[in-house]
Amino acid sequence: MEFDVIIIGSGLAGLAAALELAPRRRVALVSKGGLVDSASNRAQGGIAAPLAEGDSVEAHVRDTLVAGAGLCDQAATRGIISQACGAIAWLRERGVAFTADGEGLHLTREGGHGQRRIAHAADATGSAIVAALGARARGQAGITLLERHCAVDLLLAGRPGTRQAVCRGVQLLDLRAGRVFAAAAAHVVLASGGAGQVYGTTTAPPAATGDGIAMAWRAGCRIANMEFTQFHPTGLHHPQAAGFLISEAVRGEGGVLRLPGGARFMPAHDPRAELAPRDIVARAIQTEMARHGLDCVHLDISHQSRDFLLAHFPTIHARCLALGIDIASMPIPVAPAAHYTCGGVVADVAGRSGLAGLHVIGEAACTGLHGANRLASNSLLECVVTGRAAARDILQQAAKPSLGAIAGRAAAGTASQPAADLARLRLELRQLMSRDVGVVRSDAALRRAAAFIAPLRAAMEVRLHREGPSLELLELRNLALVADLIVQGASARRESRGAHFNCDRPAGSGARAGRGTLAPAQPGGAMPAATP
Repeated sequence: MEFDVIIIGSGLAGLAAALELAPRRRVALVSKGGLVDSASNRAQGGIAAPLAEGDSVEAHVRDTLVAGAGLCDQAATRGIISQACGAIAWLRERGVAFTADGEGLHLTREGGHGQRRIAHAADATGSAIVAALGARARGQAGITLLERHCAVDLLLAGRPGTRQAVCRGVQLLDLRAGRVFAAAAAHVVLASGGAGQVYGTTTAPPAATGDGIAMAWRAGCRIANMEFTQFHPTGLHHPQAAGFLISEAVRGEGGVLRLPGGARFMPAHDPRAELAPRDIVARAIQTEMARHGLDCVHLDISHQSRDFLLAHFPTIHARCLALGIDIASMPIPVAPAAHYTCGGVVADVAGRSGLAGLHVIGEAACTGLHGANRLASNSLLECVVTGRAAARDILQQAAKPSLGAIAGRAAAGTASQPAADLARLRLELRQLMSRDVGVVRSDAALRRAAAFIAPLRAAMEVRLHREGPSLELLELRNLALVADLIVQGASARRESRGAHFNCDRPAGSGARAGRGTLAPAQPGGAMPAATP
């Protein structure tokens, strides 16, 4: 197969790039599942933009910098937020129906924001966006949808990690046919999402196994800030919840956190109480759970009328009611869950990475917008802005063939059958990461995690060469690598900051405050310490 552009990932970032490119380029849009199998589709809250009277780009930037705990790139942050209103207009032009309030959009408020600036579609914003853009992508002649295809590795001309290296395509596994083949392109765009599935409890979709980040690492790209995994404070705590989260907007509309006896606790942890940034709320909940021996706390919005709740949170109301929780009359059991990968492949706002021919956008990228902790509802904004910017950057370059540079580098083959122990190893890795590299970490726990992960990584590489690829083996290979990146980044950061909290390195310990980056010393080799 040969295309002008291959996009790995079909969430909002990938869809935005594809729709901008398709009129003038031949685009392949690759998805492990279908178009709805993305974190974007699960997003409840909305998109942050300074739309309200009295709001401004600078106010939105200030809130983002505060939430990012000193590690946001100010130029990138201002560059993305300055395009926020335009991003919402672009979505509305493509059929996204945001919730209205009179003649304008209804804006809600979420933690870390100084005022209401979240445009939303009730409490299922991501679903509304993916439905609208996905329908356009399916009807666009210039887009070839490759659903049920898993990316194996990037294909390069030149040695990985050198200035001569150029990305010329990707090796794909057709999950239906069980066939491995090479797809060539002059440009590859990684829009593959984050790595939430590396944790035992997560709101991320099953496909979020860090594939793009891992492939970029193996191709010699720099990775930054992987230690900053954002835990959503209020994942629904129920055995049948399947990663369902309770939107930040519930607290924005007056929901309060309580202990099982009814006592409110957030004012004792932060003067902003329930509207503090996510890292602070998640640690407060974790602290109270440990202090009182609890497996969850309660989020109470029952003081609002049922009509209000049905109007603002119909999806949450219905999902909870199906599980026997009537949010209009009882509190919601919640606990922190891994939610968002703040780090990723180092890239600029246009998605340009350090590897020629490779753009990285959305959650797979580290643009500097999120710093050490993501401000709520900035992620969908980043997807639209960087997806469109990457497309514009590609379109500014003359259309060119892939040059056939990958011939012979990725022979076609057949998929292997997954071994029975892969599921067990994956579960053990996820449990380890939740226990030792979760909301609260320690030096000893990080050493324990590193000792488990290193032999697992080595074993997955041996097995891939011996057995050939299967979805289960490829995902565990990538999960082990991103787990290693998280642990190495956390170990190198000798402080607590944002979403990374080490109880042996409390805040204000005088450690390095810069963005930490990881770059392979050798392709596929050992990982060096992070550098600022």
